[in-house]
Formats: sequence, C-alpha cells, structure tokens
Amino acid sequence: MPGELDQPQAGSSHAEADLQNPEVNRAWVPGGVIRRAGALGPRSWIQKVLEQITDSPLQWVTPSEVVPVLVLAVQRYLLEDEPGDIVPKPPRYCYDVTISDGVYQEKCFLDPRLNFLVYKNILKVGIEMKIFRVSCLYNEKRLGQGILCIDNIHCGEETSDTISSATPFRNSAHKELPERPLRGGKSHYLALWNNEDPYGDIWLTNKQPEEYNFNNTKIISLAHLEMSWITRRNYPALLVRIMHKSRLRYCGKPDKKMIEPYQTFLEVADSSGTVSVIMWNSLCPEWYKCLRVGLVLLLQDYSVKKSFPFRLQPLPVDPQIKLISTMEVCLNVQDPPSNITIIPERQVKSEWRLPKLNHRFITRSELDDMPEKQICDVVGILVFVGRVQRLKKKENSEDFWTYRWIHIADGTSEQPFIVELFSTSQPEIFENICPMTYFMCTQLKVVRNNNQVPKLLYLTTTNESRMFIIGHRGQPYVNNTKVKNFIHWIKTKTDSGEMKNTVIGGYYPYPPVPETFSKYSTSVKVQSLLTAMSEVRKEIENLQYREQKRIAIQGIITIIKYIPHSSATGSSSASETLRNVNQPSASQTAIKESQSQELDGKQDDGSMSSQTTCTSLSPPKKKRILQGPFAKLHLPIGAPTAIAIGHPESRPQPLGGAPIGRENASTGIKWKARKTLTHRWESQLWREKKFGLRDHLRYSFVYPESIPRKFVFEHKNFLIQQYNCQPAKYIAPEERPPKLSDFKSARSLGHFEITILGLNHERAIDVAFLPLYCPEDIRTSQIDTLLACMNYSCVYPQEVTDSERMPGPRALAGDIIRAVTELDRVHVICILDICNLGNNKVEVVLVKGYHPFQ
Repeated sequence: MPGELDQPQAGSSHAEADLQNPEVNRAWVPGGVIRRAGALGPRSWIQKVLEQITDSPLQWVTPSEVVPVLVLAVQRYLLEDEPGDIVPKPPRYCYDVTISDGVYQEKCFLDPRLNFLVYKNILKVGIEMKIFRVSCLYNEKRLGQGILCIDNIHCGEETSDTISSATPFRNSAHKELPERPLRGGKSHYLALWNNEDPYGDIWLTNKQPEEYNFNNTKIISLAHLEMSWITRRNYPALLVRIMHKSRLRYCGKPDKKMIEPYQTFLEVADSSGTVSVIMWNSLCPEWYKCLRVGLVLLLQDYSVKKSFPFRLQPLPVDPQIKLISTMEVCLNVQDPPSNITIIPERQVKSEWRLPKLNHRFITRSELDDMPEKQICDVVGILVFVGRVQRLKKKENSEDFWTYRWIHIADGTSEQPFIVELFSTSQPEIFENICPMTYFMCTQLKVVRNNNQVPKLLYLTTTNESRMFIIGHRGQPYVNNTKVKNFIHWIKTKTDSGEMKNTVIGGYYPYPPVPETFSKYSTSVKVQSLLTAMSEVRKEIENLQYREQKRIAIQGIITIIKYIPHSSATGSSSASETLRNVNQPSASQTAIKESQSQELDGKQDDGSMSSQTTCTSLSPPKKKRILQGPFAKLHLPIGAPTAIAIGHPESRPQPLGGAPIGRENASTGIKWKARKTLTHRWESQLWREKKFGLRDHLRYSFVYPESIPRKFVFEHKNFLIQQYNCQPAKYIAPEERPPKLSDFKSARSLGHFEITILGLNHERAIDVAFLPLYCPEDIRTSQIDTLLACMNYSCVYPQEVTDSERMPGPRALAGDIIRAVTELDRVHVICILDICNLGNNKVEVVLVKGYHPFQ
C-alpha cells in the first residue's frame, strides 16, 4: 500500500551524476555481480544487496535495509527444460523484472513461485515494490557472472512521479540490443499477454522491394510444380503475389531447442493457382512484419512437402484460380536456406498475369442477409472500442487469446457492425485503435443465429484477418466502390457532431445469452454446464488478468436493491484491495451490510470519483503483507474482502442509441436530493439463513474500469492506455495526465445489487445486474419482472419519440422490485460474467436468469 512505502532515495538526477562519476561507474560492468561501487556519489541499494550476497555464506539474503524500488519492465519468455530433466514439462513461462533504485537499473529473474503476481497484474510496471528476500543464480560457465533473483516482495501502488528511464543499468549487458532473457537459450522475449503478437527488437521492418534481373532465372508455375514436385530434386523459382497472410503461431516447447520457434502461413498465387507457403522459425522475425498482402515475391531455394490434411485454406480471392491443396511450400533458414525477394510493383509485367486482390466488401445493410460463416471485408468508422480481454486457448493452458469488441458504422444502417476482434499479430494497430478512426478489416466470418431472442449477429476474425487504418496511401482497397461510398458518407457527417458521440472501454455483455436455458445449453462448449456454488470462489480465484468467463449457477434470489448511478461508488468503502498470497477465510473477510443506506438520488453528469474506488485502512491497523513462497501472511485488522463489479453503463450504444428516461408516477416513488434507500426487497428466507452461511461472496461493486466513457479525441492516448492490457515496459504518462473519472460515462443508468443464495442454503454471492430495455418490446408487452427484463438485457435501444418515451431507471427499479416477489423461494439458473480486472479487482455481473425448466 502506498502509505507503507518510503519514497525512493534517489531520483533521475542521480543518473546523470553517475555517468560523470568514474568511481560509481566501476560497478557498471559487463555481467559482473561482485564488483563493488566506489565511495563517491549516491549509494545504490541494488549494489549494496549484491555485496551482501557476496559476503553471505548462503545463496540468499534478506536485505539489511529495505527501500522501495520502481518496476520499469516485466518481460516474459519460455524456459527450456534443464539438463537432467527426464519428463518434459508443460510450457513454463518465466519473467524478468527490471527495477530501478534511482541510481541503477537491474534486470532480475522473478522466482516462478511469484508468477501469480504477474498473472493477476499485481506486479506490473510503474509501481513501487519492496524486496524482502533475494538470491543469486550464478552462471557456472563464466567467471563472476550471476543473476539477481527476486524471492519475496510486497507490491505497492503506482507511483505518481514520472520515472526516469535515463538511470543506467548496473550490468552493461542488460542494455545491449537486441534484448536477451536472463535464462535459457531463447533469443527474444514474448509479448506479455499472448503469443501471437511480435514483441521486441528482433522483428525487422527494413525489407524493401528491389529491382531484380530475371535474365538467368528459371520460373515454374504453381500448377506445373504441383504435378512434378515429387520427382524433382531442385525447384525453379516461384513468382507469386501474397493474397493472404495469417497471424503468427508460436511453437515453443520446453523440450525443444529451437531459438525462434515461429510459424506463419502465406497464401500466394500466380495465374495457374494458389498455394500455402509456410515460413518457419527465424525467418519469421526477419520477414513477417515486412510482408503485406498484395506484395509480389520471388521465392528461391524452398522445399515442398505434402500438405497437412486437417488445415483449411482460405478461399481464393479469384474463384477462377485453382486452389492447390495437395502440397505446401516451405521456407526455412536451412535445408535449404530460402531466398526471398520483394519485387517492386513497377517491375511487374502484365504478361505474368499475376492475380489482383479482390476484396469482398459488404455494407451493414447487406449483413442482415448474409449466411452464417460467410467471409467478408468491412470498412467504416469506429464508434465503440471495447477494452482488451483475454480468453484461455485450452482449459488448463497457460496460453491466451487477446480480443476486444468493436462497433463499426458505415452509414448504410442505423445498426453498426459488431466485431469480435482477436489479435491479428498487428499490435501496432490492435493496441492503438480508438473511436473516430477510419477502419478496415478483411477476412471476417459471419456468426448468426436467427432462432434465439435477441437474434445473434456479429462478425469475428479468422486466421487470415488483417486490419488497416483507412487513409494510408498505396493500400489496394482505396479504389473500391464501397470504400469510396463510405468516404463520401463520412464527409457529410464530420460537421454534424454526430460522429463525436463515440464510446471507449467498459464492460460489454456480448454475445447475448439465448432466451431459454435449453438454447443456452446447446450454445456453450464447456465440460460442466452448471457450476456449484461451492466452486464459484475457485472459478474467480483462477481467473488471470483481463480473463473473462461466463458460468451458470443455480440459486434463489433473496435480495435485490437499486443503486442510482450517482451513488454507483457509494459502497466503495466495502472494498479494500489486499496484496496477499492466500485468500483470507470467510470469517476474516466478512463485510458488514452497507453502513449507510443514504444514496444520492440526483443524477450527475456521469463521472465517478476514483477517490472512492477503495478505502485505506487507518495506520494503526496496517501490517506488512509479503508476497512470496516464504512469506507469512499478516492480515490487517478488520480487513474486508475484495469485491467485484458490474456497471449500469456497460452497454455502449451505436450512434444515437443513448436511452431516454422518464419518471413513472404509477410507482409512487418520490425522490429528493438525498434520501434513505427504499428500492430494496429482501425475502424472509434470507432473514432466516443469512447468519448461518458458510461463505458469502460479495461481488456487486462497480469499478471505474467497467464504465464505458465518452471518447475525447484530445486525450486519446490516455484513454487508449486505460483500456489496453498493462504494457510490458513503463510508459511515461502525459504531463499531468487526467483521471479516468474525469471523463463522462456514456450512460447514466443505475444498477441492481442482487444476492443469490445457493440451493443448499450454505453459500451466497452478491452480484451486479444491469438492466436495459428495448422500446419495440416495451410497446408490445409490459416487461416488469426481473427475468423478463433479463431477456432483453443485450438489446440496443433506438431513439424514440416523445410519445414513446422509455421508463426511467428509477421507475424501472420500482417495477422490477414490486414484481420480484414472484421469485420468492423459486429456484433460478443465473448466467454470470466474471472478469479479473487486475490488481485483485474482479467483476461479477448477472447477465440472465432462467427458470430451471425454461
């Protein structure tokens, strides 16, 4: 916690003094951990710790003085099996952590038993950290070289001071480029949160087209190669155009010694056919970022093999071109070393008859008639960009996909394209897209289900999807008719102010849940359809940073209360984020009912104060909490458990989609500026069972990160960072950066806090519920019950006339709470969205409720 940490003893000014002081620079040696610093200049805490290790008979020490250090980088890589390992280990990712004491920087190895701090985004860049135990791992093949290992730490909060990157590395080897991991034989780091994105300085971008003399070059067509490759020993050159480019695939395994184990597919074509080209290993860092769709390549010294039978190739861009699926062309750095040349477009001759790119653009108005699994391209303006989320590739895997939901408007429909945008190995675009940006994406697949309510219709990326920022010159799509039509439409909207009503970030409940449990059962692919109430805590604890998961539980709704938006953070005092190793018991973490029932009924401008997201314990009640395998847990007296979130404003709207509210006089509710909360229902069953519970999980709190914000272009860099994943390296903030709470929320509804009691009456969980109405359904039926409201929770409202005004959130609350007695002692199946926001903040949102036999 910030109050526990002393300020660093040295700042960036000391770094400049160090560079000018030869006595201090004596410690700045290549690989040395034993060299002692001179007596002059500021004293380095890192150097003192290293000297303690040298003088200690043990391989580890507890520093005699513990001071805060700053975390500048957290970098991930795969560690190979050690010599002598008999049974291959599953993928084990390790982390190097770069710290600064104000005098020196040092890259340290993080004990793998502390990896969970990175998984939960507790250990991250930009924070102050105290180290309570360190050890030294020596390189036995070199004299006097070793690695500083971090064994026990306490992670504080993010520092408000700008961290200087000018502080020199004590070990000069750590500043050398390209960067290398401290352990193992890998030559590079991986992206921090997935394996698809190229990360680091090994990925080249300097390959340029070059004029080529074809006089002495024999070229073979793909069709001819298909007929003769089995009997050939040497293959003539291929002259082809790149039609598709896949995302990267990382193939690293602990028992494999490949230094750069990557793979990517290029779909290339000439006039006779199209075929898959596989690029392997170190060719990927050399060429992947340099190759783009549309380039013409001359491929020499390649190999050919029988194609993998289970891989599906994308359809040819031109249906007249033959799809060659019996063979694959392989490019390697050896056996034989492949030769790749980019041919400039001006040198491409018409007699080569190389195919042209042919995009399959569709408009939003055409999407309604597109069949499922159809492949298409879209172009438009981004009107909503959701936060980055992560999804496990396999149940027990350490590997994740990263993705985000976006809305794209093209002017042909009132509805936007809804796109599930997975990382396409283009982090420079994926991490920097924002609303009000012209955007194009290729090779999207249609996902639809017309048999559920609400209808399911969205687009998702495929292995060959590529993203583009419209406006770049030379892109092959700029002359497409539909692209031109979009550009003409957007020019008519720039002065209307309509395009400024855009949204970024927040909780986004998509795809919608089907209206019946039987349809939900057929739509999910999980081993166990229902999660026992006793397993919910484990499900929550197992979530990693930005991982979102949807589960189904059975229970009885026993409490429901309405929280107006202006009081959305009023219960924040119930949440104190703990930096601990083990979860405290239920008795230690029990939170009393809200001490104050007073809520502000006055609607504000939608902003929330970040000062109320958590409360600090009074100084006498604070005790040190260590994080590590050797730590002993000391809980603060009366420390409450961490609780989670959901938010009323978490459904970003397409343009013009903000709901319009009114008061409903029929409810008899009268609001004042401040009034005791009356929108609450509690069942008799709860009064009987609440004191005998074995466990009560409290996850109804609303964090600012789950609030979608109105996008402000002037602060786009700040907003982009807030809703991206935590970076691997520290990024200095803007001068006097704003707070997230300074930005207006995109919605101003309240939310419900709902208590669900398990069927065995032993456990309960508090969750948030975020209602939303659709005007069309309001006109056709009176929806005034909780379960009925859930059926439409993902339907986007359109603008309505004054005569068709929707009920306001307070009137809505009254209707639902008056009718909630229908659920008294009724068993309900509840669909929950759970997401780890990092730093011990978890959200649990009730998405839908079913009667058991619905």
